[in-house]
Amino acid sequence: MEKLITIYHGSKQIVETPVFGGGKKNNDFGLGFYCTESNDLEKEWAVSSLQDGFSNRYTLDTEYLNILNLNSPDYTILNWIAVLVEHRIFSIKTPVARRAKQYLIEHFSINVNAFDLIVGYRADDSYFDYAEAFVNNGITVEQLARAMRLGKLGEQIVIKSRFAFSKIKFEGFESAEKDTYYVLRKARDDDANKTYLEILEEEADGLYIQDIMRGEIKNDDPRIPRTIFE
Repeated sequence: MEKLITIYHGSKQIVETPVFGGGKKNNDFGLGFYCTESNDLEKEWAVSSLQDGFSNRYTLDTEYLNILNLNSPDYTILNWIAVLVEHRIFSIKTPVARRAKQYLIEHFSINVNAFDLIVGYRADDSYFDYAEAFVNNGITVEQLARAMRLGKLGEQIVIKSRFAFSKIKFEGFESAEKDTYYVLRKARDDDANKTYLEILEEEADGLYIQDIMRGEIKNDDPRIPRTIFE
């Protein structure tokens, strides 16, 4: 990552001064200020079917920041999903899913609050459903990795610490029109769902979460995808 980067935050309002400790604790990586380096993608996240939004632009000085990059080869897709189940509200439908949540947190989760900045993929819309299906033993880890590649899932940058917040500088904003960007967002989601259903029709011969628990499989197992995009 370069020392000085430009990032965008999609919102229903203009956010000139991001506030440390704000936001929702049940976001992907807990409390933090969620951004991306893609202005177009952030505009998609800024709108709803009923309301326009704004893409707020900032520069961020990353020098001296302690950065966790969940998309690096040091981590697997199970690290990413373990962080998700620790923070997001999952529909736990079976006893297997309850054990799976605990197993993932104990063996694969990372203390994101120990870092200034988090880089990872966003479990947006249908992508969260795919993660939930995996936890409920409905799809294999290989199917999950393929599903997360669908629809060009975006990478997000999350500002976590007070120190990192002090490194943000507001540079301006652009309007995001729902008539343009919600259509793009929905088309991305619909295309992903169509391909996902095709994946489900294929023969699943990989590792389900129950197999991972029974085999006490860890990060160093070559059958676990290292990152979502390889």
